[in-house]
Amino acid sequence: MILHAGLIARHGPGGWRGVLIEGPSGAGKSDLALRCLGAGFRLVADDRVITWTSAGRLFGRAPDSLAERLEIRGLGVGRVSALPLAPLSLWVRLGSPERSPDLETVTHLGVETPLFVLAPLENSAPAKLSHALDSLG
Repeated sequence: MILHAGLIARHGPGGWRGVLIEGPSGAGKSDLALRCLGAGFRLVADDRVITWTSAGRLFGRAPDSLAERLEIRGLGVGRVSALPLAPLSLWVRLGSPERSPDLETVTHLGVETPLFVLAPLENSAPAKLSHALDSLG
């Protein structure tokens, strides 16, 4: 299934962990992904993510036509070193988060994934993503 979203990943003790970023067009998905690249994340996909399951886990990758490409507003689409795929560990929905939200999840292709609502243009957004990944254990 193809989603209108971005996918970045960070390597940790358990291997690569992907963060799917969804939000409306122009909401800041690509900008957030670009800022996260400077905070230890790697690009997997920008704008479109092909998702599938394997052994009960959810995975994502870029369509071939968009592989290693990232939209940088004001500059156009640039080439960026990217991972070929990543397991999805966290689902991020761009918006206005609650101060102390209850744990929510998203079920996609039968796999439940923790959901984190994030204001993408805050300076702290990449650090918040790192902390959210770390909190997953």
